[in-house]
Amino acid sequence: MKILKTFIRLIIGLVFIFSGTVKAIDPLGSAYKFEDYFHAFRLDFLQFSVLPLAVFLCTAEFIAGFSVLTGYRIKSGILTVMIMMLIFTPLTLILALTNPVADCGCFGDAVHLTNWQTFGKNLILLIFAVILFRGRNDVYKQYNPAAEWLVLSGMAAVFVIFSILNLRLLPVLDFLPYKIGTHIPEKMIVPDGKPVDEYETTFIYEKNGLRQEFTLDNFPSTDTSWKFVDQKSVLIKKGYEPPIHDLSIISINNEDLTDIILSDPGYSVLMVSKKLSKANSKNLTAGFELGYHCMVNGISFYVLSASGSDEIRRFDNGLLFCSVDETTLKTIARLNPCFLLLKGGTIIGKWSWATVPDKEWFTGNMEGKQIGSLYARKSKFTVISLILSLTLISLLLSILLNKKFIKE
Repeated sequence: MKILKTFIRLIIGLVFIFSGTVKAIDPLGSAYKFEDYFHAFRLDFLQFSVLPLAVFLCTAEFIAGFSVLTGYRIKSGILTVMIMMLIFTPLTLILALTNPVADCGCFGDAVHLTNWQTFGKNLILLIFAVILFRGRNDVYKQYNPAAEWLVLSGMAAVFVIFSILNLRLLPVLDFLPYKIGTHIPEKMIVPDGKPVDEYETTFIYEKNGLRQEFTLDNFPSTDTSWKFVDQKSVLIKKGYEPPIHDLSIISINNEDLTDIILSDPGYSVLMVSKKLSKANSKNLTAGFELGYHCMVNGISFYVLSASGSDEIRRFDNGLLFCSVDETTLKTIARLNPCFLLLKGGTIIGKWSWATVPDKEWFTGNMEGKQIGSLYARKSKFTVISLILSLTLISLLLSILLNKKFIKE
């Protein structure tokens, strides 16, 4: 029994730590999932809370997993896990049955699961949580309760800071399709041999006021008394979907610039602003100034936005504004605004408004050594991540070396 409980602690602890960490790496991604959930369940009045909820959820998951794995305030950790599984398991069953959201986002964009796979995973974790909950009194205390709460509070504080830095500086690990080094045209191609979408087409014909549906095998091709009314196609088998499948960049003059931008052998800078009206005016102004600088130095500059045409025209300032689907822009970059540097369709630089280089940097050869030097801007981020990792590893080692943890 001791071995079983140790195994369950290990599984639940690692799963919750992993789930919380990947969400903290991309808090806005989790916030977008909350938006989808609230919209699907007609709770749009809660949209204002999506980002705080995202940070709270990833922190709660991480601390609960940390507690179960290390033994620090383990009864509280087990109770938290139990409450979460009692909420998540029936919720994911509803999602699996109704499918209002295709991906639950339980592991962020790091690992994608279908709703049924998520429900199966949660069902197993719920069983494990029940076993731990029933035996929650069969544990030894690790240290003084005050010391344990101090450790957990410190870990939670560091973890929240970690989440905030990911919000400000862009994710420390980019799980999105538009990461640095990506050749966008290559990610838009369906490789040879990959399955394609399969559809079932139904034809609707009318005869003597009676409408009837036919398939390709039995539609009345020889009976001219049947008059064609309509047809419909239903997806019966999903094929391979390339990582980038919905990129369309349209100028305000309705010109498709997608291929022009992706095939440009020179440098191109994309300023991504999901909604211009929701961006900080100071950050927008700095981005526009960068655009003027790029134009003077022969670098193509595009402002990509999902704002309406009227709103875009209010910002008309001589730069080239383009319309892009808002979901696509959320996939390209999280913050508003963000900046991408492309050359030949390959992303060679990606920054938030807080980390984009000074406009003077955008001259001459911007690859190699200069690109590498930009990562020094994330030094604080790297230090926090390193502290978090080392703290977690050292605490785990101290617990694993403790042989008296679970009662026989």
